[in-house]
Amino acid sequence: MLSKVGVVGAGVMGVGVAQVCAQAGHPVTLVDVGAQQLQRARKLIERQVRIDHMMGRSAGADGDPAARIRYETGLQVLEACDLVVENAPERVEVKRPIYEGLDEHCAPGCVLIANTSAIPIAKLASYTSRPAQVIGVHFMNPVPLRPTVEVVRAEKTSDEVVDFTCRFLESIGKRFVLVNDGPGFVSNRVLMLTINEAIRALEDGVADAESIDRIFCECFGHTMGPLATADLIGLDTIESTLDVLESEFGDPRFHPAARLSDTVRRGHLGRKTRRGFFDYRA
Repeated sequence: MLSKVGVVGAGVMGVGVAQVCAQAGHPVTLVDVGAQQLQRARKLIERQVRIDHMMGRSAGADGDPAARIRYETGLQVLEACDLVVENAPERVEVKRPIYEGLDEHCAPGCVLIANTSAIPIAKLASYTSRPAQVIGVHFMNPVPLRPTVEVVRAEKTSDEVVDFTCRFLESIGKRFVLVNDGPGFVSNRVLMLTINEAIRALEDGVADAESIDRIFCECFGHTMGPLATADLIGLDTIESTLDVLESEFGDPRFHPAARLSDTVRRGHLGRKTRRGFFDYRA
């Protein structure tokens, strides 16, 4: 199975998705609104491909994976794609025009994959004339290193699209767990509450950040504590995801902790800014 893949959004997740698809042999078109973001994405992908090759992790299709990726700024270039993976920020006002544009420019048979953290797939599908061809795939960060994804089937997603998506994921070396649609699906419906409560424990002075994460790692066997996980995901993404969940569920448990919002306002977004609940500047 060799598909022409479109990837919308050249942030951390989009770069990871483009990389794993290219390494599996799929031709990829990576789209973003800004040339500067695309230039940064190209450098990141080329650097990571070189590292993987040196570390012996470049198993997959022959040839240079980076050469299989085109970098473009308009959705119209995706007209020949078999599937498109959308990775825009977790805000409906950002995602809606993208789905309307994809519906306009993509071929009738193109599958639209939402890599979203919490927005229900049915809501995103409603912005198109092809809800049967919209499905969620929640890739985990960092995409190249996480072996399993969450596949989210909306009520109108067709059996054919589910089958196609699962075969595509197998082609890029990903295992998957199929779940039904709902805000936050399984992963973030549970994880965001855990992270939010960990932040509240921190702001209440119950324990410091290191101690909170040690409990999860050393007592429960987690490979990473909730605060380090938040830093890895990006604290702005955590806040946006909680906003979506609070709006969708109407549940104040999802209201972002004050310490989270304060940290985001200071521009300390986690690993990507080298400061979050932990300091990564060393």
